[in-house]
Amino acid sequence: MNSNKEQTCIRALADENQISRCKKKIENVGSDLSDVATIIGLIGNDTRIKTLYLIQSEDRLCVCDLSDILGMTVPAVSQQLRKLKDRGIISSERDGTIIYYSLKEEYVELFSNVLNHSSNRILIKA
Repeated sequence: MNSNKEQTCIRALADENQISRCKKKIENVGSDLSDVATIIGLIGNDTRIKTLYLIQSEDRLCVCDLSDILGMTVPAVSQQLRKLKDRGIISSERDGTIIYYSLKEEYVELFSNVLNHSSNRILIKA
């Protein structure tokens, strides 16, 4: 089998205006799309998406709560929280000796839409 197969387009006529318009769109939003790709990659982890779901639905949780809920060790949960915090998706607030984690304001609506949609689908199936 030839690994250098030539791929050709089978369309009869290219819409040059559409191609030009789409190239400009990508140029204009390229860095934003890269940010979205990074966030999607970050939340693509099962533990992190569960963590975000819980934090979003409860407003704030501490690492011990998350550890108990998820059935994971505190260090394992802390590692996932660190990744979310380093990317700026969650913030932390100290209350005495306890640190609570919450979604940053700029992500509340985004995750609320995505996560509530998912939980509504789950409730409908049940």
